[in-house]
Amino acid sequence: MMALYIAAVLIFMLGLAHSVLGERFILTRLFRRDALPKLFGGTEFTARTLRFAWHITTVAWWGIALLLWLAASGDLTTESVLVVLGYTVVISGILPLVITRGRHLSWVVLFLAGGLVLWYAGA
Repeated sequence: MMALYIAAVLIFMLGLAHSVLGERFILTRLFRRDALPKLFGGTEFTARTLRFAWHITTVAWWGIALLLWLAASGDLTTESVLVVLGYTVVISGILPLVITRGRHLSWVVLFLAGGLVLWYAGA
């Protein structure tokens, strides 16, 4: 049981480090380059898409960490798995909606899929 709590904390911290350090040391430096592909007339959409794609990994890892935490506590049920997955998918959808200002349409699919999972789970 303690191993799962530790794994959950490690994965949560990994996600946090991934977002903070990736933003600071990779994305910011990458976006200063002139070699980004120009999509929809410029590089802004490309940079925004790369940013949400980078941070969506953290959201997924945090969902995994929560599932591990629930497993360690003995509260892991089919319903709790579906609720965690549903919210993980919906929160993942917020990233492209906000960061690309809705231009990357993955948010529509993520909201629909996450909403369906939450509806099925009765959340």
